[in-house]
Amino acid sequence: MKAGTNYKRSAQAGFTLVEIAIVLVIIGLLLGGILKGQEMITQAKIKNLINDFNGVTAAVNSYQDRYRALAGDDLQAATRWASITTVAAGNGDGVWTCSGGATAGYKTILAAAPTSADECNLFWQHLRLGGFVQGATQGAAAGQQPSNAVNGITGVETGSGAATLGFASNMICTTNLPDKVAIAVETNMDDGVYNTGVLRGIKQTGPNPDLRAQATTDAYIEDGVSQWTICKNL
Repeated sequence: MKAGTNYKRSAQAGFTLVEIAIVLVIIGLLLGGILKGQEMITQAKIKNLINDFNGVTAAVNSYQDRYRALAGDDLQAATRWASITTVAAGNGDGVWTCSGGATAGYKTILAAAPTSADECNLFWQHLRLGGFVQGATQGAAAGQQPSNAVNGITGVETGSGAATLGFASNMICTTNLPDKVAIAVETNMDDGVYNTGVLRGIKQTGPNPDLRAQATTDAYIEDGVSQWTICKNL
């Protein structure tokens, strides 16, 4: 009798197949929830980046409608906002003259915030002073390039036409996009091809790159490690 009692207790000490199955189901549900949550975060970042492109485009157009000038390049900005001592006017040539000047490739450097005299810096200040985007309107922060949803930055450029992206016009660029996110933004907004259409992508060799030095012709590919800069033609 005592031996039987010991046997019974020993049998109860283990897990039954039903209990193991329940644990596995719970683990599966938890993993599924985590993966689904990560996918939702990624989708939110994609929508955020698309909204950034559309929002800045709308702000540029609204500024031109109101003031008949290109934000950052506006000749009358200093007169219009004379009470703001740190505001400066652009040269009114219809393009953004920024860090590096009109060198081969592009007329700005995204790798660092442009200096206060650069029209790429004044672009953000003019838009903020006009109330078209949020942010500081005075001091060094007035022209700060805003961060995007993937810890990159958003800036404006003027292409020379000689660089890989092929734009000889004004454009908005955003940096540090993971390959999956870059492909989704390109597919949702354009033709899904890195070097055609209104969006152009360039594979980065480092964070927030100087696009003038990015002579690459890599097509989009999901390798899990690549980062991209995407520019939208204005």
